[in-house]
Amino acid sequence: MSRIPLPRAAARPGQTVAGQGREQARRRLTPAGWAIAVATALALGLRLFQIFQPGHLLGVTEYDDGVYLGAALRLVHGVLPYRDFVLVQPPGLILLMTPVAALAKWTGTAGAMAVGRIVTAAAGAAAVPLAGRLVRHRGLLAVVITCGILAVYPDAVAAASTVLQEPWLVLCCLAGAVAVFDGDHLTSSGRRLAWGGVAFGFAGAIKVWAVIPVLVIAALSARRPRRAAVYLAGTAAGFLVTVLPFFALSPRVFYKGVIVAQLVRVDVTPVPVWTRLTSLTGLDGMTPVSNAAVLTASIAIPVLVAGLFASAWLVTRTRPPALDWFALATAVLLVVAFLWPADFYYHYAGFLAPFLALSAGLPAARLVTGVRQRQRSNGRRAFWRPAVAVAVTAIAAMAGAQAYHESRSKDSVTPEAAIARVVPAGACVLTDEVSYTIAANRFLSGEPGCPQIVDGEGTDLALSGGRNGVTGAGRTLAVYAVWDKALRGTQYVWLSSKLGSVEARRIAWTPALRAYFSSHFRPVRSPGVPPNLYKRD
Repeated sequence: MSRIPLPRAAARPGQTVAGQGREQARRRLTPAGWAIAVATALALGLRLFQIFQPGHLLGVTEYDDGVYLGAALRLVHGVLPYRDFVLVQPPGLILLMTPVAALAKWTGTAGAMAVGRIVTAAAGAAAVPLAGRLVRHRGLLAVVITCGILAVYPDAVAAASTVLQEPWLVLCCLAGAVAVFDGDHLTSSGRRLAWGGVAFGFAGAIKVWAVIPVLVIAALSARRPRRAAVYLAGTAAGFLVTVLPFFALSPRVFYKGVIVAQLVRVDVTPVPVWTRLTSLTGLDGMTPVSNAAVLTASIAIPVLVAGLFASAWLVTRTRPPALDWFALATAVLLVVAFLWPADFYYHYAGFLAPFLALSAGLPAARLVTGVRQRQRSNGRRAFWRPAVAVAVTAIAAMAGAQAYHESRSKDSVTPEAAIARVVPAGACVLTDEVSYTIAANRFLSGEPGCPQIVDGEGTDLALSGGRNGVTGAGRTLAVYAVWDKALRGTQYVWLSSKLGSVEARRIAWTPALRAYFSSHFRPVRSPGVPPNLYKRD
């Protein structure tokens, strides 16, 4: 029997079936969907706007981005991390950057860095629709607050301006959260729990901070041991499949670098608490900012989040669901973790951004929903539209402030032409910041025996038990041996700063190393060449 075709909705005159389908799709896009789309576009625009500031795309702007792309470049050329050179971070981001590093064959290492920056910006913006998907069932206000904060949070934008871990870490954690949460509660689907665990496990292979949301979800699922076991099995699989091959290559170096060096870092002075709070409160994009303003924000934000959480609980007369507890507990634990260690960098706060946004957006939506229900029962008019308008206005103001901050930022530019004139392609160049040699297309060398060091400071930390060049790494024989061999095997030395400055701690200088360097290298004098480039004499 032949099937009778179902009738299609009639198209308007001159309208194709494809056009009709697009129009129907637009009609199906709810206000929350539009809010997610707009916030995603805003997030991508702010991140790309920063990247395409003069001197940024091909310039030297960071230390860490050179380490991650440099390790990927070594990997695609058969030089294996942890076995052939030291790293103090798990291999997740290096694997993600491997396809980008492979492009260096055609684009040069500077072009590969540019591609890596653009891809990382896209990853940072892609976190916004994932966060929107996570809260969309709560309505428009939850979407506006959550996606808006994540889109414009200053250090989330800054962290996505080059190849750093935090944007990818956030993306994987939010993907895992979307999988394991079904609305407000943990899903009953074993498949979703397993794949969500895989996403969180791979996030841990990018940076170990992912253990915090992993443990929070494990605690929330503790009442159902079978589901918790499925989730944790997926997490273990996502982490171990990524990490074990590299761990097997050199277990001792991997353990000393990734685990020990991160736990026992020794520094002269800890990063001031005011610097940390400026980043965590989102005031980085409004510098200079007074300590009084930082203190006010540091008190106001926790009070606001706690007030929204408690008020929603009281108004709705129901306990907060698992999703709310996940966001709040993770945010609190991250703040504690960021205030405790000696070291802190601006991009750390990029990992707090999604959980802070969720902690504000979710209870605000519950509170407004509870008030609306009471007002309807009393015959009063709801106030959710003014609440959305206030949230949109605040997000727009923050976006404007962030764009203004980015427009004033200045980035250094590597004198590639000058370096190419005095350093031949393929020459062996030792540097304490490989971002310089990557930007100048002098990172890869064809010289046999050329040192493969990618992370100078990480090498010091791993081999000396958490010390750097200032706090005594040079007293460790293994550290001295690495730098002595590197200086003896290179043709050029390119320092990121003047010998003896604070940045020079990345090389654990000792009297013997200084004496060898002074007697065997001389500055390269040429127009446009940086003053800290030296050639073997």
